[in-house]
Amino acid sequence: MLIFEWIAGVLVVAVLLAGLARRLGAPFPAFLAIGGAVLAFVPQVPNLRLDPDLALALFLAPVLLDAAYDTSLRDLRRNWMPVAGLVVGAVGVTTAAVALVVRWLVPDMPLSAAIVLGAIVAPPDAVAALSVLAHARLPHRLVTLLKGESLFNDASSLLIYRLGLGAVATGSFSAGEVAPTFLVGVVGGLVAGPALAVLYVRLMRRVTDPPSAVVLQFITTFGLWLAAERVGVSGVLTVVSFGLTVSRIAPRAMPAHLRVTSNTVWETAVFVLNVLAFVLIGLQIGPLLEGLGPAERSRYALVAAAVFGTTVAVRLAWVLGARGAGRLWHRLAGPIGPKSIVPGPIGLRSGATVAWCGMRGVVTIALALALPGEFPHRDLVVLTAFCVVLGTLVIQGLTLRPLLAWFSLGDDDPVGLEIGRARAAAYRAARDSLADDSSPHAEALRREFDAGIREAEAHDEGLAPESLPADSLRRRAVEAARGAILAMRERDEIGDDAYLRLEEELDWAELSATPREEVAP
Repeated sequence: MLIFEWIAGVLVVAVLLAGLARRLGAPFPAFLAIGGAVLAFVPQVPNLRLDPDLALALFLAPVLLDAAYDTSLRDLRRNWMPVAGLVVGAVGVTTAAVALVVRWLVPDMPLSAAIVLGAIVAPPDAVAALSVLAHARLPHRLVTLLKGESLFNDASSLLIYRLGLGAVATGSFSAGEVAPTFLVGVVGGLVAGPALAVLYVRLMRRVTDPPSAVVLQFITTFGLWLAAERVGVSGVLTVVSFGLTVSRIAPRAMPAHLRVTSNTVWETAVFVLNVLAFVLIGLQIGPLLEGLGPAERSRYALVAAAVFGTTVAVRLAWVLGARGAGRLWHRLAGPIGPKSIVPGPIGLRSGATVAWCGMRGVVTIALALALPGEFPHRDLVVLTAFCVVLGTLVIQGLTLRPLLAWFSLGDDDPVGLEIGRARAAAYRAARDSLADDSSPHAEALRREFDAGIREAEAHDEGLAPESLPADSLRRRAVEAARGAILAMRERDEIGDDAYLRLEEELDWAELSATPREEVAP
């Protein structure tokens, strides 16, 4: 009962922190990290620990699938070179640099354990990056780079993490033995994910009940991760490639009411998982600090500060160095392909922004929580990982907006242009679908769509308005209808069952007349 009360209380505090973050325009994970740090010093907190394998499946699988579903595959293909550089190069160099620094400061730590620590703190987190980006308007290409990096760098870091754990357990490491396993894991994940996505969409066509559909979505997500890990392929790549494929083929198969419900549930689930991850790491930090003497605390703080500085400095050096190399190659060898397909190198201010967007989050915490209890210097690794998360979220996350204001980075809003043009095409298709219907209702709808099309044709860029001309009137009518049924319920003229049915009908009518931005939380 005590644990349940703690979880309920923590979720209430998390909701309040989320509201505060929205009011201040700050990234929510930064407030979560601060809350986790405060929780470490709260007396008499319950001692909660998760099974290492459960930590990875619980925290990584849903977060990665949710991020993959919302990622543009087209934009990833156009920016595959810089994304690959961040995923492979930045993670590898950060891991090596952190391992060397830790070995220098803690000579008795095995090299394999230092490499594991490097792999834990190397990958920037998808949820942390997206939360920061939600409050800072970046150029679309930079958003694409950060999303792509956050999706796939978990695979490279988790591979190094697994290899390091194996070396710690066996006391040896052989590249010849690891190479086949590496290839099977990467190729297997990239093949299994899309194949299972096609099968999943075909099976889910039969499911029309929203609760059943959402439950099956989560079971599928966890099942994918567990099955991939069981057969020896990359769980990260399996889940990510699955999510990217489903996002392309599911829209025709999923009814609108299922999509609305599942989007809301997934957003809530990712929120709760982030809260629980920071709570669990905070609960482990408290007893850890209590067991340390003053000298050990100073040594742990020194290591954590050094690792934090290393992760930030290495990312800055890698991103800006890769940008310089790319511009030099572009100048000497020319563009690799058409600019519309393969954009050129980013500018200096854009490169500095990408380098500063290296916030760590739930991925780093999940990897730290997944360490076995007998891991060498586990307490030092866990504390250092949390300090890196806290430092990057608070320092980098909270200073990103002032940095962008200083750089004056503008966004030409290519997504907004595409939305406006696609909306005009959708209006035309909707109007044309009514061509063979001469009823008064069809004529009324045609007039609505014609008004939106005329506005698009008069626009310099061919952009259609966000809503049809009658939508504001429709919202006013729905509000009046809602007031009428509320009054009838208060006068006991209708019961709650009838009221709730009518309320649902009016909610759908209101949503159909409201742009998504107006109803977003």
